[in-house]
Amino acid sequence: MGSKVLRAVVLGPPGSGKGTVCQRLAASFGLQHLASGRFLRQHLGARTEAGVLAKQYIEQGLLVPDDVITRVMLSELEHRRHRPWLLDGFPRTLVQAEALDSVCELDLVISLNIPFETLKDRLSRRWIHPSSGRVYNLEFNPPLVHGVDDVTGEPLVQQEDDKPDAVAARLRQYKGAAKPVIELYKSRGILHSFSGTETNKIWPYVFTLFSHKIPPTPSKEAN
Repeated sequence: MGSKVLRAVVLGPPGSGKGTVCQRLAASFGLQHLASGRFLRQHLGARTEAGVLAKQYIEQGLLVPDDVITRVMLSELEHRRHRPWLLDGFPRTLVQAEALDSVCELDLVISLNIPFETLKDRLSRRWIHPSSGRVYNLEFNPPLVHGVDDVTGEPLVQQEDDKPDAVAARLRQYKGAAKPVIELYKSRGILHSFSGTETNKIWPYVFTLFSHKIPPTPSKEAN
């Protein structure tokens, strides 16, 4: 291959807009968006060995252990050795970061720093349709009729971990695990932190950073 394949990671707490930034980067730069949550759901559905293990923890309301998530993610990366990609939701801990080190060298790590009040507000506005997994945000993409799913008309629910007390606990948990990961990438000179309360205002800076590393795909612009 003539040019180097880009390897990037986006870090950020729940509600930070990480998924939105990843989707835009994937579309703008032709990167594969590799979301750990999506792969985990696929393994759960296919009842793979890792999926069966993960299910036992999820059913007890526990975090899926490092070794299980790492097994899922490294197997996915193995299939994409020669493709440029963007990791979303992995690595979350230092153990996961060290496992990732064993298979590849990262070029860029983005860390989204969003104030707690903004995260709490965003997550409190998030409602889901349990059976399909469709997510609504009362501010950005509200349902057509308040409180019900657009497709089925069934009631929407707020997940327990999107309620204010749970959001505070999730954020503390994220910060505790993410701090050594952020320090590791900072020490290597590949960490770029972006702070703000609006994804649309952070996005142009992220786009510019990536533009210096990889040419945008034709017809895609920072929007």
